[in-house]
Amino acid sequence: MRRWWQDWLPTDRRATALAALGAVVLAGLGGLATDLGPWYAGLRQPAWKPPDLWFGPVWTLIFTLAAWSAVLGWQAAAPGAPRRRWLLAIGLNALLNLGWSLLFFTLRRPDWALAEVVLLVLSVGMLIRIAPTWRAAVLLWPYLAWVTYASTINAGVVHLNPA
Repeated sequence: MRRWWQDWLPTDRRATALAALGAVVLAGLGGLATDLGPWYAGLRQPAWKPPDLWFGPVWTLIFTLAAWSAVLGWQAAAPGAPRRRWLLAIGLNALLNLGWSLLFFTLRRPDWALAEVVLLVLSVGMLIRIAPTWRAAVLLWPYLAWVTYASTINAGVVHLNPA
């Protein structure tokens, strides 16, 4: 007899390993692009920004849920075009996610990052919309909520630190 939670478990070990590896690589590259040095410390931050120590655990949870979603979507998508579309959407989202860190921290352009974060939010929304299963979509809701919230922080930084 299957339990309700067993439907949430990935069954494809190779896909699970690749999704986990992808999440670790993306998180690592994002971490390398994130410089919390003097430039960042000198920025005026909006009052609603949480402590910097929160960002690591939150992103770890989000990347874990996104990888889980990717595997559930992979398993549910029909082979061929539907699977390719799912993987392309995940890849685009990963590029936009990394791109934000590069724009904000590496290039030190919060204004460009603010423009780009709109695309990132839309890409998460697109993933939710095209998710091959409702479980894959539900696992992405925290990602959408966090990126939307983080975009307000980005907007606050741009407002408080005119170029």
